[in-house]
Amino acid sequence: MTRRRGYALLATLAAVVTLVSVGIFAMVKSPATTVSAGAPSRVSSGVPASGTWTGTWSAAPVGPEPGTPNGLPGSTIRNVVHTSIGGSLARITLSNLFGTQPLKVTEASVSADGSIQAVTFDGRHYVTIPAGGQTISDAARIPIPSNGNVTVSFTTPSPSGPVTYHPHARQVSYASLGGHTVETPYWRYLTAVDVLTHEARGSVVVFGDSITDGITSTTDTNQRWTDVLAARLEGHYGVLNEGISGNRVLRAGLGQSGLDRFDRDALGRSGVKSVVIELGINDILRLPHNVSARQITDGLRTLSREARARGLHVVGSTLMPFGGHLGVTPQLEAVRQQVNATIRAGGVYDSVVDFDKALRDPYAPSRLRPQYDSGDHLHPSDAGYRVMAMTLDLDALTKSAPARA
Repeated sequence: MTRRRGYALLATLAAVVTLVSVGIFAMVKSPATTVSAGAPSRVSSGVPASGTWTGTWSAAPVGPEPGTPNGLPGSTIRNVVHTSIGGSLARITLSNLFGTQPLKVTEASVSADGSIQAVTFDGRHYVTIPAGGQTISDAARIPIPSNGNVTVSFTTPSPSGPVTYHPHARQVSYASLGGHTVETPYWRYLTAVDVLTHEARGSVVVFGDSITDGITSTTDTNQRWTDVLAARLEGHYGVLNEGISGNRVLRAGLGQSGLDRFDRDALGRSGVKSVVIELGINDILRLPHNVSARQITDGLRTLSREARARGLHVVGSTLMPFGGHLGVTPQLEAVRQQVNATIRAGGVYDSVVDFDKALRDPYAPSRLRPQYDSGDHLHPSDAGYRVMAMTLDLDALTKSAPARA
């Protein structure tokens, strides 16, 4: 073989290796840290990728996971999530909000419909997230289905302080440590999955408590009312569930108060066009009881003002019946009725969805209708969650609000 032919052969082999590598590990740098979420992304070849970054799934970080003072060193975490809309590229958000040390993440990937794609961070296959911080990945070239399951996997190789988690996932995920894989009912570190889409018109954030979290829905069946709402929207809008079980408007408890977390968990999500608020029951029910309906509705008005200042339309719900639930008294029921009367009269939200009317027992209006009751006289059954989703006026979600203080 001549020297010239040898060089030519080497060049050909190098080109083949490059093409194979691109096919396996083709990644797109996310513009999230430098430009607006709606800006176009560019693939590695420099050709613009059309579409808009929009949230397809999210979960609020709730607190530090009990029993994880050093994190989960040496563990591979596999979070299984259910999407609302599809797209051609994906990026993930990882949070170390409740960590006390930097969190190192390696070997991240996204898998969907039998395909798997490595995920990088600023071009690297690892990232260190400071305590209290979060990071958004580069964009991975992988088709994400609408109304489908996606697995986000990564390894945490070293001690990192308490795990930032969402405890009531109603979805089985997995963790591997020491060669053993166990099921887990939590989402760990992962707080958002966004897709690049040219079909969806934006996302709807649903901000609430355990009823929005879907705490009594059947595990692994995606029967939360937000899942049913996403199916109704048929891929035109992403639906982002920002419910926290036990959450209150005014006080911290399980998670920060609604007032404290609203900017991060609702207004900070990708492609948000409107907000649905289902919140206030725990302000009445949980100790110390807040028996001032005025304080609760004033807090809800504050959330509405913050959303309107971003040009977002706000749909708010009445508080659903809780008669028969542990600790309920006539005084607490009276506060619920006062809050609902104020909401129905207007001036709290731009639009109202009357979940109370839709789910209450006509023969005992302070209680849930039996077929809509999960059994605890507070949280809906799967059938009740479906009614909630079907009650919401979809036209209200497409309206825009003028930006004002």
